[in-house]
Amino acid sequence: MPRGPNQKSKLLYLMKILQDQTDENHALTVADIVRELAAYGIVVERKTIYDDLEELKLFGLDIETTKVGHAYGYYIASRTFELPELKLLVDAVQSSKFITHRKSAELIKKVESLASVHEGQLLQRQVYVTNRIKTMNESIYYNIDAIHEAISVGKKVKFQYSEWVVAFNEGERFRKQFRKDGQKYLISPWALIWDDEYYYMVGFDAEAGMIKHYRVDRMSRIEVADSPREGQEHFEKIDLAVYTRGVFGMFGGEEVNVRIRFANHLIGVVIDRFGEDVFITRADDENFIVNVNVAISPHFMSWVFGFGEDATILSPQAVVDQFCEHMNKVMKRYMQ
Repeated sequence: MPRGPNQKSKLLYLMKILQDQTDENHALTVADIVRELAAYGIVVERKTIYDDLEELKLFGLDIETTKVGHAYGYYIASRTFELPELKLLVDAVQSSKFITHRKSAELIKKVESLASVHEGQLLQRQVYVTNRIKTMNESIYYNIDAIHEAISVGKKVKFQYSEWVVAFNEGERFRKQFRKDGQKYLISPWALIWDDEYYYMVGFDAEAGMIKHYRVDRMSRIEVADSPREGQEHFEKIDLAVYTRGVFGMFGGEEVNVRIRFANHLIGVVIDRFGEDVFITRADDENFIVNVNVAISPHFMSWVFGFGEDATILSPQAVVDQFCEHMNKVMKRYMQ
């Protein structure tokens, strides 16, 4: 029997065929395998397939046998990722705001390659997420990589930071512009946080002497600086998980310990926001009190206000006063 051009790669092609085309519901008989190998220019006798299958089993491939008509079929029984796990990955990619439509399609195609072609079709599904708006900025992937590199080598990062501004007087509706007239920020990165579908870099601003966070999709031209990062003593004092829960929507502000009274039916909302280790005490039969550290910001004020009479800031008085002032300003807008 003449040998084909890919004869030396027979085992590799056999493994590829099994991984691409078989699963628990789709097995290939020896005759099928001979035909598939022939498509790659590999001519093989049926009897050698059995030896090759055993060789792949010894290599670690989980190959099972099942009855297919009057013959036996072979398929890959287990893979690195099970189908439900791949579905979760696809759903996460599709529902993520910071991943562009084009990049989502590319990533999902790669995820599909981890399953058989038959199971891969089950991954081609649409996930609908309320208010999801995909980003247009694909540089975020390279930004994240640069930040991780800086964190791993203990260096600062330089970058430009942008924001959206209204531009009606310039013949536009809005446009993006760099803060600080395009001058580069120099920040010590310590962590990446995914909050409310956005990536944030949490770092130490030595010039301001405080911890700050930056939306990664708004960072441009990131480069790892030569100078070593600073702020270790500040990050040793905080729990990043607790920090994230206290910074509402990543809107910064002065962090303060506040006491808030909630109606009992809001306990789930409080746990979702602050975690199961949140400290609560009984106020009365209808309410409980929570003590939490939060960053005082308009976003926090609006969050509390959204619960109406079911939530009341009790202390400190300075925060109560800020809340009243914030609400009065909002009311005045509607009373003019």
